[in-house]
Amino acid sequence: MAGSAGNEQFWCLIHDLSQYCGFDCYKVTKRDHRRREGGSILGQGEAAVTTRTSDSAIVRATAPDLAGRPPASDCPLRDVLDRIGDKWSTLTLGTLASGPHRFSVVQRAIPDISKRMLTQTLRGLERDGLIARAVFPTKPPSVEYRLTPLGFTILEPLGALVQWADEKHAAIKAARSAYDASN
Repeated sequence: MAGSAGNEQFWCLIHDLSQYCGFDCYKVTKRDHRRREGGSILGQGEAAVTTRTSDSAIVRATAPDLAGRPPASDCPLRDVLDRIGDKWSTLTLGTLASGPHRFSVVQRAIPDISKRMLTQTLRGLERDGLIARAVFPTKPPSVEYRLTPLGFTILEPLGALVQWADEKHAAIKAARSAYDASN
């Protein structure tokens, strides 16, 4: 997403998802930058969970109307991000992108992960339909993991995230250093 059109698509997506998940979303504009909300000042461009009153004042929503909406636990954004938002799932999916691998190969590719955490991650990804587990009748039985067609669909957005992280890592580190130095 480049330029203003990309930003508008992003905010429309966030708005649509927030509506589905039971909250109103409002992007703070330059004019609203200094407007106080319940003791806090929103930053420009910050997405806020808000509601508008009849006079267009912005107030924080304390209890959004959830009538007719699914519970927060059914929010697609939260549900998907719970799985792919953790570092182990992302690294595991990236490892399996190159083809099917046995458990030990996946573990060697992600050296910081424990056997228990890898097992939990693989089970969660299998449960979500992103990977498939194949057991071969050998002595001892061998198990192989591979991406499913659904799992392959996540690679493009993850690739964009990896590219963004690679391009912006130096800027993020500089911002952290500046923040740490001033605080």
